[in-house]
Amino acid sequence: MVSRVPKSNLVSVLYFSNECVRGGVEEHLLTLLRGLDRQRFRPYLACTPELAEALSSDLPGDVSVTPLRLRSPRDLTGAAALASLLRCIRAEILHSHLFFASFFAAPIARACRVPVVIETPHVREHWRRGWKASHRIDRWAARLVDRFIAVSESNAEYLRSEKGLPAAKVTTIRNGCDLARFQTDRAPSPELRRRYGVAPADPVLVMLARLEPQKGHEVMLAAMPRLLALHPRLKLLCVGDGALRGSLEAMRRQLGLEQAVHFAGFQADIGAFLALATATVLPSHFEGLPLAAIESLAAGKPVLASAVDGTPEVVRNGETGLTFPAGSPGAIVDAVSTAFADRDRCVAWGRAGRRLVEDQFSHRAQLRQTESLYLNAWEAAA
Repeated sequence: MVSRVPKSNLVSVLYFSNECVRGGVEEHLLTLLRGLDRQRFRPYLACTPELAEALSSDLPGDVSVTPLRLRSPRDLTGAAALASLLRCIRAEILHSHLFFASFFAAPIARACRVPVVIETPHVREHWRRGWKASHRIDRWAARLVDRFIAVSESNAEYLRSEKGLPAAKVTTIRNGCDLARFQTDRAPSPELRRRYGVAPADPVLVMLARLEPQKGHEVMLAAMPRLLALHPRLKLLCVGDGALRGSLEAMRRQLGLEQAVHFAGFQADIGAFLALATATVLPSHFEGLPLAAIESLAAGKPVLASAVDGTPEVVRNGETGLTFPAGSPGAIVDAVSTAFADRDRCVAWGRAGRRLVEDQFSHRAQLRQTESLYLNAWEAAA
């Protein structure tokens, strides 16, 4: 637990995540923790012990981390720990990431008289069924939240129209990435080439995604036999970890793809893998605004992605890559074959993607807009 801090002119912001695996949402969170203006804000982080461990090497040294989880609204131990932390740091803003983290944490923040409660839902919750799909619970919980941050225009429309959240509470702040972390001319690593058996002329697809149902790995693996018939030297490098690793490795064995498909696990330096890529692929079933696509384009790599939610806002068909219908192995085969048919065009898409990220998806713009929202909401609550 962090120690009590004196009241100061800095606005104290507690970020809360209930997730256990590091992925795009967590990279978004790291962008805020690293870049928040320390002349105006003092950031703190509360998250599960697993996520605290996964983020530890990349967290700024001045960010105090409190490991805790909220398993349900009836988790009194977790609720007491969060309430104690909010009071201890005299939190003036609670910023939760994903709906269920906010659903658990927002009532506690209100009970502790935290002035501003913010939620970034990040994704369209397409898995909901039954009464949960009516979003009645979301509209009830929205009364406890001051501002919702949508990560794309599509995400904002989903929050306003499908969930029925108050339009005045929804602000779009697109995901961004630190362009300095990605170079378009980075040379491929000889060690990675040896590890995965990649010759200089071999086509390589890189998939930056948690191994979770959302991301569509099973559709990608189903497309691989047909892709290998067309491109026998093709390699697929899956960067990320998650709950589906065992089942996806079993599917790889069943399809006889051990030499072509590699699961690299979580990698801090994704730029080394992007340097190997001919293109990246993202066959997600749903998204908010995929940071993986933004990072790929920042590295000058075209993206082949399913046309879901906010993805076409960054993967512009025929300009920065190609989009295709979600859930279709055949559509992936067609997109990859089209991209590989003209390598010069692929390179041009990657260059256009880098320019797009520079213009519209920088981390500086994300930070500036988030800080402005924080101050406006805080001043309105004063």
